[in-house]
Amino acid sequence: MKKNLVGMMVVAMAAITMDASAQRIKLESGAVAVLAGEKEINTEFVYDGMSVGKFKTEAEYLAKKTEEYNKKETGKGDNWAKAWVADRQGRFEPVFNERFGLVSGLASGTAPAAKYTMIVKTLSTEPGYNIGISRANSNIYLEVRIVETADKSKEIAKIRVEKATGGSWVGYDFDTGQRIGEAYAEAGTALGAYIKKNTK
Repeated sequence: MKKNLVGMMVVAMAAITMDASAQRIKLESGAVAVLAGEKEINTEFVYDGMSVGKFKTEAEYLAKKTEEYNKKETGKGDNWAKAWVADRQGRFEPVFNERFGLVSGLASGTAPAAKYTMIVKTLSTEPGYNIGISRANSNIYLEVRIVETADKSKEIAKIRVEKATGGSWVGYDFDTGQRIGEAYAEAGTALGAYIKKNTK
C-alpha cells in the first residue's frame, strides 16, 4: 500500500512538473516512437570519462577528496571513495530506474530479453555540498542512447538530460550520495515523462 502511494505521488508530481522536466530533455537524433507498446527496456549505466565539479576527470576528484578526508581521520577517505563507487548500484541506478518506470510505464532495469536497451552515460556530476550554514544542490548531465539490444550499433535515438538537480527539500542532505541520488531521481522522472509523451 505504501509503495503504491509513493508511486502515485511520483506520477502526480511528474504531471505537475512535466513542462519543467521537458526543458531538461534535448533530443539530439532519432525518435523514441518505436518504444510504444514495449513493456520493458534493458538499462545500462556508464560513468567512463565523467567530469566531477571543477575537475576534468573523476580520478582527479577522487584523489583530492580521499586525501582530504584521510588527513582528517585515518581511513575516512578510503571509505568515502568506496562509497562513492558503491552508490551507483546501491542508490543512483535503482532510483533512476524506479522513477523512470513509474512515470513512463516502461519497466527499466536489467532485462536482456528486452527488444531495446537504454545506455545512460553520465557526462558530468556536480556533487553539491551542505555544511549546515550553506548548501548547494548537486546536478548531473546525461547522454542517453536507445539502441537495439541484439545489435547495439543500431541507434534508435540519442537524448541529453541537462542539469538534473538533487537535494533534500528540508536541507538535511549532508551526504553526497543522497544529493546525487536525488539528481538521478529527477533525471529518471524527466526522461520518463518525455518517453511517455512521445510514445502515445
